[in-house]
Parts: sequence; C-alpha cells; structure tokens
Amino acid sequence: MARFFHKSSEKAGQLPGTPVYVGRSKSEAVAIETYEFDGEALDCAEAVSLDDVQAPQDSDKTLWVNVDGVHDVDLVQEMGTRFGLHPLAIEDIAHTGQRPKVEDYGSHALLVLRMLRWNESDDQIDDEQVSLAIGSSWVLSFQERKGDVFDPIRDRLKTNRGRIRKMGADYLLYALVDAIVDHYFVILETLGDRIEVLGEHMAEDPNKKDLTSIRHLKRELLFMRKSVWPLREVLSSLQRDGAVSIHEETAPYFRDVYDHTIQIIDTVETFRDMVSGLMDLYLSSISNRMNEVMKVLTIIATIFIPLSFVAGLYGMNFDWMPELHWRYGYFWALGLMTSIGGGMLVYFRRRHWF
Repeated sequence: MARFFHKSSEKAGQLPGTPVYVGRSKSEAVAIETYEFDGEALDCAEAVSLDDVQAPQDSDKTLWVNVDGVHDVDLVQEMGTRFGLHPLAIEDIAHTGQRPKVEDYGSHALLVLRMLRWNESDDQIDDEQVSLAIGSSWVLSFQERKGDVFDPIRDRLKTNRGRIRKMGADYLLYALVDAIVDHYFVILETLGDRIEVLGEHMAEDPNKKDLTSIRHLKRELLFMRKSVWPLREVLSSLQRDGAVSIHEETAPYFRDVYDHTIQIIDTVETFRDMVSGLMDLYLSSISNRMNEVMKVLTIIATIFIPLSFVAGLYGMNFDWMPELHWRYGYFWALGLMTSIGGGMLVYFRRRHWF
C-alpha cells in the first residue's frame, strides 16, 4: 500500500510552502553534480558542495544541477533559494508523493515525474519522484536517491554527441524527460514477456501459482498506469499553455515525447486487458478441469447404477428366486453385469460423451 499512498500526516497544519520530506527515512549524504556547457566547452563536477553551486552568469551557457537525495530539506530549500524557486515548488520537491504535474511560476517552472525501474530482486517496479525545475539558462533535477536513467544524457554531454550542447535549457529538459519516458518501454517489455510466458504456461497446465502471478501483474500494471497516465496531461500542458519557454526548434521533440506517452498508455491498457483475459482463461481452465472430473465420475456412477441393481436383486434372501440354485447362476450374474457395463461404455463412446 505504501507504493500507492504516501503518508502526509507530518504536513498537516503546516504553512503553505513549508518543505517536509515524506519519503522513507534516510541517513546518507546528498550528492550534487553539475554540468555547465555551451556548444564549445563543458565544465562538469560530479561531487560538489552546495557552496559551489551558483546560477550561471553567462547567458550563453546552460547549467544542469543534479541532486541525489531530497531528504535533506535544508539543502533543498537553500538550493531553491539560490535559484529563486517559488516556496510551493520547494515544497513539492520535498514532498515525494506528488502526482506527475507541471507548474508555471513565471520566471521558472517545475515538472514532477515518476522514474520507474524494474527491481529484479523484489520482482516489482521501483519508482521515485524526479522534480525538474527549469529557468532561462538552467535546469535543476532532484531525485530521491542515487541511481537514475540519465547516464546516456551525461555521455552525450561529455562526448558532445548530438545537439544537446548546442541547444538551451529547454532541450536539456526534453532530453531528461525523454530518458525517463523511454525507460517506461523497458518496463513494458519486461511485463510483456511475463504475460506471454504466463499465458503459455496456463494454456498447458494452470495452477494456483498462476493465479498469484496474475494478481502480481495486475498490481504492477495498475501501479505503472498511476505513474504514467497523468504524464499525458503534463506534456500536453507544456505545449498548449506555454508553462515552459520552449523554442520553436525544440517543440517537435516534446511532441515526440507526447506521442511516446500515448503509446505507453495504450500498451499499458492492452496489457491490463490481456491480464484480465488470463484471469478468465485461468477460471475457464479450472472450470473445464472440474467438468472433466465430474464427467468421469458421472460416467462411473452411471455404469454402476444398473450393476448395483443387479447385485442388489440377487443379494436378496429369498428361497424361491430364478437361478438362485442354478449351478452357473453366479457366473451368469457376473456376465450380465459385465455386459451391461461394457454396453454402456460403447454407447457413451459412440455419443462422444468421453
């Protein structure tokens, strides 16, 4: 339940704009890395202190500051103050249970997204909140913990591949959002493989473990849908309302991310229908297996009904009964019962009842 609902009792009664961290308790130090670049040069530092972080003085350069860890509320607040973030934006950064959204504060904007990764050890989706604040020449990214999906962005900055160092902060924002959205496809591939394998197994030999797997897949798809569905509204707002100053040459890239988001949502809905179909397949398979068992038992009972009648008839204790004192009466009774049973089996077979 903690994956779907974050406790916010500590925020109750607080003044608006008061940053309160509501995630899991952490003690590790916050890590800060900076990338300041233009088309010609890059200045990067992977372990810096807060005192070394300043807004870029040269408007021709773009600064990206990545913060791993928002549990240090004082550091987050100080970082937000240095870049002029709105108090409500700072509050949203620390409150890690936010729904994906975009907020325009005039001189800057804040995007909140969910970064998803597949946890092999726990066999489930791990998520964390990523807050992206963008100004005229800078982008701040705040993560809950170390480890992300931004390594391709870092490599492109260091090797000067593509146009990322030739464009401004809006293109950097696109690259970060695109990296998060692209990783959703990795999660979908994993879930798709699980659904395919489970469907093949259930078609051959369904069991109770399959029911547990179905419930697990339904929960993960519901969790992913909750994380991805609001993103469509966020990206649409970026293009429609101008919450972020997006240059004309960058706008098509955001439209491409929007198309990817629609594709992901459609795939999630398709997978949910497939998992629901697997549940129907499981129930049908169990029902068919039960019907087969009942059919066999019914055939056996039907065959033994006349045999029980014959056995009961000749088991009555009367002196004057036909064939009672006949020398071959016992064998005649056995032959009669065998003939009746065999005849009924032949009849059922011809009627294709089994």
